[in-house]
Amino acid sequence: MKQFFKMFFASLLGVIVASVIAIGLFIGAIIGIASHAVGGEDEEVRTKENSLMVLDLSNAFHEQGEQNSFSFFGSKAGAEMGVYELGASLAAAAKDDKIKGLLIKMAPSPNNFATLQQIRNEVLDFKKSGKFVYAYGESITQGAYYVGSVADSVFLNPAGDMELKGLATNLTFFKNALDKLEVEPQIFYAGKFKSATEPFRADRMSEANKIQVAAIQHDIWAEMITAAAAHAHTDTATINQLAQTGSVQFPDDALRYRLIDGIRYWDEVESMLKKKLAVKPKKDIEYANVADYQYDTEASSQDNRIAVIFAEGEIKDGSANDDYEVTDIDMAKTIRKVRDNDKVKAVVLRINSPGGSARASELILRELQLLHQKKPIIVSMGDVAASGGYYIACAADSIFAMPTTITGSIGVFSMMFNTEKLMTNKLGITFDQVKNAPYADFPNGTRKMNEQEAALMQRGVDSIYALFKRRVANGRKMSEMDVDSFAQGRVWTGVDAMSIHLVDAMGNLKRAIQSAASMAKIKDYEVRTYPEKVDKLKTLLKKFKGNSSAEEAVAKAVVTELSAESKELLRLKGMQKMNGRAMMLLPFEMKMN
Repeated sequence: MKQFFKMFFASLLGVIVASVIAIGLFIGAIIGIASHAVGGEDEEVRTKENSLMVLDLSNAFHEQGEQNSFSFFGSKAGAEMGVYELGASLAAAAKDDKIKGLLIKMAPSPNNFATLQQIRNEVLDFKKSGKFVYAYGESITQGAYYVGSVADSVFLNPAGDMELKGLATNLTFFKNALDKLEVEPQIFYAGKFKSATEPFRADRMSEANKIQVAAIQHDIWAEMITAAAAHAHTDTATINQLAQTGSVQFPDDALRYRLIDGIRYWDEVESMLKKKLAVKPKKDIEYANVADYQYDTEASSQDNRIAVIFAEGEIKDGSANDDYEVTDIDMAKTIRKVRDNDKVKAVVLRINSPGGSARASELILRELQLLHQKKPIIVSMGDVAASGGYYIACAADSIFAMPTTITGSIGVFSMMFNTEKLMTNKLGITFDQVKNAPYADFPNGTRKMNEQEAALMQRGVDSIYALFKRRVANGRKMSEMDVDSFAQGRVWTGVDAMSIHLVDAMGNLKRAIQSAASMAKIKDYEVRTYPEKVDKLKTLLKKFKGNSSAEEAVAKAVVTELSAESKELLRLKGMQKMNGRAMMLLPFEMKMN
């Protein structure tokens, strides 16, 4: 009866939420139609003369922008902008006589470092137009300062603060908790650096893992202090020493060491901007948010196209259930669509993925190989293209990465959780069975594996690891022995990956598109992106369809609000669902602060 009421109320909640959405859509549609009837095209916001473009770093930038069917409720942006669209907007603004300059709001940013690096490069390209760039912040994090430091002038609020403290990577370990629960992780892996399973088999980082994390921190920190030194007109050793000694604590410290150009309240900065724009003191500045900026696309050939395929998220089997997943079924459809389009002359595969299912990675690679038989493929790496993310990249004609891209992690693991003692000793649940063959109930999370089963699991992991190395060797035209020397599950930055030939050159998505056009021997072309953009409304509705209960849908909806510790627990739950499958997955979420 308890289960009945649980299901009843979960279903009721789903009906209520779906009804609210339906009513909202109906009302919104009427509003949208009415607005269009009254205002028509005249209601469309266009950039005004003498405008200042605004780039807010507090916004999250995925690889591809999002659509939002709720946009008729009055949200002008309607959806989040992708890194690709951001670059196009800034490039157009640089040529737009109505745009006089750029203001960077240096708020704490949710974006990873390689994305911030790409944004910074786009701002540098904007500056080549000769237009001014100002940056202002009230709480300037290291990542935000890395982007803002490219500005002509950087201002900090008198009551604000600024970080210059170095990098730290914190990992959560579950082994002791699992011991207390009497849950036994059964783990198999290939590659001494393949540390994805460390949180479940150890209570601290291994020396091998510390080595690779320290190397990654070194490369990222080098980029950060180089940017800071350039703005302060000093050397990197001086900037590093400021961080080591904790010398930057207050706005006066940042000004003393020339990391900023002034301590100003926002109203004072705005007054300076008005003078720069020749706007009268009592008049308002015309701000143009980069996400709202509308511009005319330059005419290009409709017959010659470069396809950009976005692969963002964990690689999984089946079809996507969430916004950002790379699944074999959906990816195969996209790749075949591009392959059969005769107007597409070359392809850029944009990867921002930590990897995932070994099986799905192999199926996606197969589709890419078939595509490669007809068209050139260039890979562009974002924040991360590791493990399975590198697996699907290795057969491309060329691979471009950002200096701080996380890549490599050529290794494999598999794991299961034996819950027999937890069930029996703590919950009083026991299991019994009848089987007609030794492996009939394998894999099984309710008992410990025997030696033969463990050997079978390890052979499976070793076999896929050998395949991984063979794929990389063939794709990168090197020996398997060479691949093994830098594989072992180790994670590299883009700079280090280039030195061992995992990557061909440093460059962003724009550079990869140019390379693809060169390989296709075309100069006049149009860029088309695949798959279709994520629609927030469609995603929300999809969570209430199929086998997902309303209860699960609500849980997924609040995941983004969870603390880092809660997300780690969800990662633990995700690991449990692997159920003995071979995984090509980045060891941990590379989040530094």
